[in-house]
Amino acid sequence: MAQWTSAVGATQLARQLLTQQPRPAGSGTRKPPAYRALADGIRLLVLEGRVPVAARLPAERELAVSLSVSRTTVAAAYEALRAEGFLESRRGAGSWTAVPAGNPLPARGLEPLPPESLGSMIDLGTAALPAPEPWLTRGVQGALEELPPYAHTHGDYPAGVPALRQMLADRYTRRGIPTMPEQIMVTTGAMGAIDAICHLFAGRGERIAVESPSYANILQLMREAGARLVPVAMAEGLTGWDPVRWRQVLRDAAPRIAYVVADFHNPTGALADEDQRRQLVDAARSAGTVLVVDETMSELHLDPDIEMPRRVCAFDPAGSTVITVGSASKAFWAGMRIGWVRAAPDVIRSLVAARAYADLGTPVLEQLAVNWLMRTGGWEEAVGLRRAQARENRDALVAAVRERLPGWEFEVPRGGLTLWVRTGGLSGSRLAEVGERVGVRVPSGPRFGVDGAFEGYVRLPFTVSGPVAVEAAARLAAAARLVETGASTGTDAPRTFVA
Repeated sequence: MAQWTSAVGATQLARQLLTQQPRPAGSGTRKPPAYRALADGIRLLVLEGRVPVAARLPAERELAVSLSVSRTTVAAAYEALRAEGFLESRRGAGSWTAVPAGNPLPARGLEPLPPESLGSMIDLGTAALPAPEPWLTRGVQGALEELPPYAHTHGDYPAGVPALRQMLADRYTRRGIPTMPEQIMVTTGAMGAIDAICHLFAGRGERIAVESPSYANILQLMREAGARLVPVAMAEGLTGWDPVRWRQVLRDAAPRIAYVVADFHNPTGALADEDQRRQLVDAARSAGTVLVVDETMSELHLDPDIEMPRRVCAFDPAGSTVITVGSASKAFWAGMRIGWVRAAPDVIRSLVAARAYADLGTPVLEQLAVNWLMRTGGWEEAVGLRRAQARENRDALVAAVRERLPGWEFEVPRGGLTLWVRTGGLSGSRLAEVGERVGVRVPSGPRFGVDGAFEGYVRLPFTVSGPVAVEAAARLAAAARLVETGASTGTDAPRTFVA
């Protein structure tokens, strides 16, 4: 990476360093020099994603004052980081964080597992659940009954079937966000929606601000579109978004768009409160940045006592800053490839016009099925089933991981489908590699970061329950033991699990 895309202040970096818990030293182990401890602390912050890659670090003198150490100590730490590939510098531009070129960025872990592998492999790679029957069948049957009038047309609806556009607009309006059908475009899943938005607003070489960590498939989509990703570090645990940090990055990097998952963030499960949402919108408006909000997980609140905040677009009444993306994939079924965009009418018109050179439209039958479900109340029934299943899965997986892997750290989210787990100092990439050899498939942390961050994490989705969750945790524990000992598992065949 040629230069920094964000900055970390001396006070902020000092605060993060001072909150780190040092590992206990063994008997007879000598305490490392101060510069070595400082370099290790900064390196750990980068690998965990708490300090983004390509973030400019404070000047040596500024950080020395904030840490109450000598400038020589900071200079030596920076030099050690440069030698190890975790820092790059250029005269007149300062020093910014990096990840060594040889650091692995796993290429597997989120693609759907082939059906023929399901008998021998427990798949924790894809955060998706089976269809909530009987509602899938009923929705398709209802759609078939309503299909004949549409079958007499050419079948291309670039903006979406009018009935579904009206239904989606009415649902926003009932939530206190007045919306017209002209503000809705139906897409082929949320990925199709975000792909269209990126091509409209962020051409090759444009900057896009993203949460760090963020949803791996979206990050890859943006990379392939030629975007320059600007990571904005998430706060610890489930506290999520730091509005001050976001305002600083949006002001300094001036990205064309910013992508956030404010509702049960993927992968951390964090839920933005109303003040965070208001400040995110205000920061984006002040910077002239388009804020793309992914609401794919918004209906998956799992705890009955949770009070959901207003949608992010509610804080943008003029509709000039926020573009909202929704989807049926997580709340209903991933095989129902229906997504949508809510935006200002002129943005929708531009997206629809550009669609003539892409996919022309979304399949009509699936649109009619979603419309039938929403019109008849079947959608709410199905989502209720989905919440109950995800809650049961979450509780089973949490209990199993805590029993088998007590050294792994995580906070239990109140919604969504994912658990973001710190692996007790083990390499997430190595765990993913070894895990597949012992029969459990899990995506490593670097998949969810920019340029190799989050090596000490894995993402565990709530896709298994009961005995399968217990077995998944057992296989993860076996993989962890192999990683700890450095043992090879190349000759081990995956075990077959029988429910």
